[in-house]
Amino acid sequence: MWKEEDNKLQQTFKFNDFVEAFGFMSKVALLAEKMNHHPGWKNIYNKVEITLTTHDKGNTITEKDRELAKAISNLITT
Repeated sequence: MWKEEDNKLQQTFKFNDFVEAFGFMSKVALLAEKMNHHPGWKNIYNKVEITLTTHDKGNTITEKDRELAKAISNLITT
């Protein structure tokens, strides 16, 4: 579940290992590039922390963030 905090959408995803986490990051990277909206993220071993905010709108949450969050979540459920 995405958390809305400090004008950001945030979620931490946990995987079985580093390779699975990195594969997820690769999928997110392709999705983000296609949508031309890029996340902030941090990866430590099997965890990926993603932060979404729209920089050119004053670092606030916009529909672009919500759309990317939904698309990222769909990667997990499919």
